[in-house]
Amino acid sequence: MASLLFSSTLAQLVERSRRLGADRSVCNWGGGNTSAKADERDFRGQTARILWVKGSGSDLASCTEASFTGLYLDDLLPLLEREQMSDAEMVAYLGHCFFDPGRPRPSIETLLHAFLPFAHIDHTHADATNYFACATNGEELAHACFGEDLLWIPYRRPGFGLAREVALAVHAHPEARLVILAKHGLITWGETDEECYASTCSTIARARAFVENRISEAQRPLFGGLRVPSLPTEERRSVASQIAPTLRGLVSVDKHQILRFEDDKDVLTFVSSQDAPRLTTIGAACPDHLVHTKPWPLLVEWTPEQGRETLAEAVETGIAAYVTRYRQYLAENLSQDLDPDASLPVFREADAASDPHPRVILLPGVGMFTTGKDMALTDVSAQLYHRAIAVMRGAEACGGFISLSDAESYAVEYWPLEQYKLKLAPPEREFARRVVLVTGAAGGIGSAICRRVAQDGAHIVATDIDLAGAEQLATALNQQYGAGRALAVRMDVTNEESVQAAFERAALTFGGIDIIVNNAGLASSAPLTETSLAEWNKNWNVLATGYFLVARAGFQLLQQQGCGGSLVFVASKNALVAGKNAAAYSTAKAAEAHLARCLAEEGGQFGIRVNTVNPDAVLSGSRIWGSAWREERAATYGVAPDQLEEVYRKRTTLGVNILPEDIAEAVAFFASPTRSSKSTGNMLNVDGGVSAAYPR
Repeated sequence: MASLLFSSTLAQLVERSRRLGADRSVCNWGGGNTSAKADERDFRGQTARILWVKGSGSDLASCTEASFTGLYLDDLLPLLEREQMSDAEMVAYLGHCFFDPGRPRPSIETLLHAFLPFAHIDHTHADATNYFACATNGEELAHACFGEDLLWIPYRRPGFGLAREVALAVHAHPEARLVILAKHGLITWGETDEECYASTCSTIARARAFVENRISEAQRPLFGGLRVPSLPTEERRSVASQIAPTLRGLVSVDKHQILRFEDDKDVLTFVSSQDAPRLTTIGAACPDHLVHTKPWPLLVEWTPEQGRETLAEAVETGIAAYVTRYRQYLAENLSQDLDPDASLPVFREADAASDPHPRVILLPGVGMFTTGKDMALTDVSAQLYHRAIAVMRGAEACGGFISLSDAESYAVEYWPLEQYKLKLAPPEREFARRVVLVTGAAGGIGSAICRRVAQDGAHIVATDIDLAGAEQLATALNQQYGAGRALAVRMDVTNEESVQAAFERAALTFGGIDIIVNNAGLASSAPLTETSLAEWNKNWNVLATGYFLVARAGFQLLQQQGCGGSLVFVASKNALVAGKNAAAYSTAKAAEAHLARCLAEEGGQFGIRVNTVNPDAVLSGSRIWGSAWREERAATYGVAPDQLEEVYRKRTTLGVNILPEDIAEAVAFFASPTRSSKSTGNMLNVDGGVSAAYPR
């Protein structure tokens, strides 16, 4: 990026944008754009009038100066004299107008900001003004609210045509103070930064007060009143965790999806209402929603009184019907020669998406699931549908909710300039779209496994009997990889109820699990004659029974999802070679290894792979080796505890010490959906080479 010194205008614009974006009822995630015009000194040392406008692909709530593109205004204004300009021509033209090369691609609505004769402009998708924009009688009621201050522009897709139409209307009506774009959003302005911000806020407040007054006067129950009573909190979340893996499997046919569940008051009010079956068929509340929510949600035809046992069938039937409808929508609009005056282009088959599954799934009496490639995008879809519910509530009070036609929706959803935003995302990593549950996650090996797969895109369920340790790890992962990427859950692997509860929590949070790493461990060392029954049982309860309970819960969930999966057992070199003074530990580890082989046989028909990693002497960061086990093993070898690392290093063929990260790398190999996709029932020793443990 060029080293240019800018005026304070850009900094003011960023601050105003972030203030607006902080309120999602004003700005959708990634939606809306703001601008400011300023005199700046360019690379030649000459002063030029520059349009600063939010670039494509950024969000107002988190924007920085780097999110904005500067363009020479004198290069943009002559375009107003043209009558037509295609999207491709416009994008190519804007590419020649950069004041500061290297900044983001200009927004498709750049010319809307350029053509209007105001220093500061806000374009938002505020709920309050979209009450009018998405209502049958919206124009009439908007004029009743704003009088001569308002300009109403009928719907047309954003781009050159809309920008020119708005500019000509404003020039013809200089008394106007705001523009409402039908089925779209709001435009406000001012000659100063604060004047623009104040205009935006006061406009939204006027609209909200007007519509809220109509709602209260109508005395009609929201969305026609209750159709289905909502289940109590614990019961509806139990239902959600029970159905989530089934639902996740059904929507992951083309690509794995992460699921998010919400049961906030506004969601429950809507999904359980009389009007929900009608309103959910109409369309999106704003064009910007379409890429993340599709034109419609799926409202599952089911009520709690029908019983949980019927829900899976209802979900399967609903998704099948949705897929059929969506494919029909694609087929009907794929090659339709749409009206060029409406700025709707002809689409080619290559423009169509391959995933016809819903992004928003509504369960009456229970809540809402949203889907996406990661937790961040499931959150975006959820936020947008909260906004849709709010807009539908207000629009119904203004004569009835309306939306884009199917042709208009398709023209936005598969608009190359809208799809471009999605292409800005980096390539997906190896464990993208996968959920990995790790037992013993707070320990040295467990935490290394979590960090290793998280760095390649995995979502993490960090389970441990030490909840504080698991929470510390999850917090660090969320700070590094994004909010919601990791979940900490207390799990006692020896307790059947605790294991089941942890899997249910994972299903409720992410929709399901793809990879289970059985890693929880402990160790004890003593001659057989000094090994108590309690010590023997403790080893077997954690290392054999615990691995069985986790594997069984994992198999049940993976089979319910129907997408295959992977289990990795972290056993030990002692699973293959006798360990002196470690009978309880070694035999339990041998049981682990054989359990994994048995499960590989059972899992094959379901696409579930089971493999084993055998570490040895991983002292660094280990809780086991920080316990009495170190002293016990040192005594066995007749050395001081601080000499163990050297003892173990010297006994290996390669002359190395083994680190937690080495085990994590081996686990990542077996867990990989690509690198080891045809491997099951196998073992990988990570011990530096201990000849007695060579598999044979």
